[in-house]
Amino acid sequence: MLWSLAEHFKPGDVLIADRLYASYFMIARLMQLGVDVVMRQHQSRQTDFRRGKRLGPRDHRLQWQRPARPSWMDEATYAAMPAMLNMRETRVGGWTLVSSLVEAKSVSKSDLHGLYCKRWNIELDLRSIKVAMHMDVLRCKTAQMVRKEIAVHLLAYNLVRTVMARAACLARLEPRQLSFKGALQTLNAFAQNLRHCLLDSLSQCHAAVLNAIARLVLPQRPNRTEPRAVKRRPKPHRLLTQPRHIVRARLEKRKSRIMAGFA
Repeated sequence: MLWSLAEHFKPGDVLIADRLYASYFMIARLMQLGVDVVMRQHQSRQTDFRRGKRLGPRDHRLQWQRPARPSWMDEATYAAMPAMLNMRETRVGGWTLVSSLVEAKSVSKSDLHGLYCKRWNIELDLRSIKVAMHMDVLRCKTAQMVRKEIAVHLLAYNLVRTVMARAACLARLEPRQLSFKGALQTLNAFAQNLRHCLLDSLSQCHAAVLNAIARLVLPQRPNRTEPRAVKRRPKPHRLLTQPRHIVRARLEKRKSRIMAGFA
């Protein structure tokens, strides 16, 4: 899917991704489009800081050689790929990062670390969409309606984020400093007031909503570590692996057989 989205990037953009995407051909294609990358080093690639040009402790610049043509790539696309890539590899924050931002004077190791740490915002956004907005279970039955359901969730998410951005701007905060779930609950709480508010007092009500959202500042929790586990145990029911009407008919048939035995 990233190959199909590559054309939507603009020159000067910086793609932050995990090590799954740190392949030679993906990086080469993005660099052809003028897009820089900051990624984790792929686990199959060995990093030797004794090679290349040393930029600092565990920080060097070297050239990646173009690998053999993969089976999924046609010869014309392979021929258009550069024979070498000028890449930077650095060890920072417990990660080995690779980047096309090779100028150490303008982009330091800490800058690369800060950029890569922002990738975690993607996970937080997905959690907000699936958990806070209840999109973890799609309820539509056809592919067309599922697309509409996802589109509506994304639209609502962007609208909430827009309101949060306005509230953060008025409070001179970063939007990421505010709680998304708290903002969503606040909007739901004010929904009826906004819907039935008179036109003359609409601006005051709107300002009250922004002021309430601006107070939902997340606490500073550096080096927070939480187990990736669920505390509450699910109920020990069997999974419904068949359509509900089939299981219901089977239960009705069993019930009729039992009732007939008592007759």
